[in-house]
Amino acid sequence: MAKKWPRAILHLDMDAFYVNVHILDHPEDEERPLAIGGQPDQRGVVASASYEARKLGVRSAMPMSTAFRLCPELKIAPANWERIHSSSRQVMAILDAYGPVEQMSVDEAYVDLSAWDDPEAKAAEIKTKVKAESHLPCSVGLASSKLVAKVASDHEKPEGFTVVLPGDEAAFLAPMPTRAIHGIGPRTAEKLAKLNIHTCEQLALADLGLLQGVLGSQGASLKERARGVDGRSVKAERGMAKSISQEWTFNQDVNDPARLRQQLKKMAERVAQSLQKRNLVAHTVTVKFRWADFTTFTRQRSLEVGIDDAETIYAIAEAIWEEHWPPGQKMRLLGVGISKIEAPQVRQLGFKFLE
Repeated sequence: MAKKWPRAILHLDMDAFYVNVHILDHPEDEERPLAIGGQPDQRGVVASASYEARKLGVRSAMPMSTAFRLCPELKIAPANWERIHSSSRQVMAILDAYGPVEQMSVDEAYVDLSAWDDPEAKAAEIKTKVKAESHLPCSVGLASSKLVAKVASDHEKPEGFTVVLPGDEAAFLAPMPTRAIHGIGPRTAEKLAKLNIHTCEQLALADLGLLQGVLGSQGASLKERARGVDGRSVKAERGMAKSISQEWTFNQDVNDPARLRQQLKKMAERVAQSLQKRNLVAHTVTVKFRWADFTTFTRQRSLEVGIDDAETIYAIAEAIWEEHWPPGQKMRLLGVGISKIEAPQVRQLGFKFLE
């Protein structure tokens, strides 16, 4: 009989995110030592390193000059911030359809999957969907707490998938170093080491009085965390969203109308899911255009009645796109967004554009 999940929290961590975003546009750099950051002669620092570079000792936050000495064949590329943020928004929008999302950074987030009957299946689905739609690898961890989920996501990188079932938290953490625990930094780990406490199991079994004598009131909470006990909840964004949007940057410029319509439909469905999950409606639909030469602009339509269904959002987005897309024009990016959001007062019966 499957164990029940009193709470199911997923932690998603994108693998070598800046590096893999770079590879989207530069596939020739795949499987080579690569670092994203500043140049060695300009006191640059490694922001992200490929796994090939990591095997040679290159690490994030390392001076680029040091990285280059360790790996003379290292290729150095600047961070493409526009592409990074666009890819991040795409990934977070995928997560948004599954439950409350707490984004920790451009490449890391928690998702509360407690509402699903089979959170393990949903976790696997999320991992597959992120890779299929963003073309970026990720690792996920699923557990009953944020603390264990985060440790689990780092357990089998890259492209790891680790599930820690309810009741197995302490056993999973037991052999790991104390630094794996949220709240234990280098100084605290050093204090614990002086007590001959090096692993989570040793910390979980340590005498509470001994811990409190060295760490004060922090001792009790760290002892609990070493067993995987963590009551923190996923803190989704607060307040009503002002806008919700989806963007897609194509790996190669596209002028195939069927493919562009297909992408519009996917994005309209995602936007609709986000609205419905929040029980909100929108009065304005926006389409974002970016041509191959990076010319970028948006066009929008407003409606009298609020909408929240994918079919209507897509119909409006398609009408905007058809009006402003010259047939044959190559597109680099396409986006769909909604704004003028409110709680529904009257259910949609149809739509009429405002002049």
